[in-house]
Amino acid sequence: MNRAYAALTALICLFCVSTSYADQPRPWQMDLQAAASPIMHQIRWFEHYTLWFIVPVTLLVLVLLIVVGVKFRASANPVPSRTSHNTVIEIVWTVGPVLILFFLAIPSFNLLNAQLELPDADLTIKATATQWQWNYEYEGSANPVAFDSYMLKDQDRAGAGKTDIGRYPRLLAVDNELVLPVGKTVRVLVTAAPTDVIHAFAMPAFGVKIDAVPGRLNETWFKADAEGMYYGQCSELCGKDHSFMPIAIRVVSQDKYTAWLAQAANDLPGANKAIMASTDRPAGNLAVAANVSK
Repeated sequence: MNRAYAALTALICLFCVSTSYADQPRPWQMDLQAAASPIMHQIRWFEHYTLWFIVPVTLLVLVLLIVVGVKFRASANPVPSRTSHNTVIEIVWTVGPVLILFFLAIPSFNLLNAQLELPDADLTIKATATQWQWNYEYEGSANPVAFDSYMLKDQDRAGAGKTDIGRYPRLLAVDNELVLPVGKTVRVLVTAAPTDVIHAFAMPAFGVKIDAVPGRLNETWFKADAEGMYYGQCSELCGKDHSFMPIAIRVVSQDKYTAWLAQAANDLPGANKAIMASTDRPAGNLAVAANVSK
């Protein structure tokens, strides 16, 4: 009885968590990560919208297969029909898919346009990928800030002050996060080192995924809706340590970002410790994967 109650409680918590701002993948997660940017809100809407077409079409095909298998099996029809065509059916299965594709194409094109049409940016970040880490540069800053970001190893957690697995998950936490302000439009220039391979910059909660190609500069954008820690990964197979190339973004208020940027130009470790002290909460006060907007 107690085990059943505990399992039921865990299941309820799992579904409740899925509606919050998710900053990382969850066990048994069946939906996309919760949206934390305008583009991701549109992506989630479009994904749910397409299900209204996919599910009925799938069920219809399943029913037709069952009907055909049962009604027109050899034992029930020893003499098969010689019907060659049916005009009504042919019109229906031609016009039907055309209409479905039409209703899918319009919102799809709108979403693609929103993703590819870059608005005026409040700040620009350059992300350069190499095997197997990311380098970030803050463009246009009076005091240049640039640093490498590696996956945090288990033995380095205590020294970095990142022992909270809930907030700094294994294989996703990094030594130096990309720090950005909430509610600001961020333009991201993405590339890979000239002698490297193709990587991909992906941040699911922001609806961002773009290739990092050697010798080519791609660009994308996002605007974080809520403060918190967000995690992504390289999403292009890039070698033996492809799965150990995470992306971590710490979204903070404008005041905290300004203070961090000024200090990071001369003292990156000190700036990171200061921003951690001002944003991290005790584990007991953290909702699982929840980054609740203020």
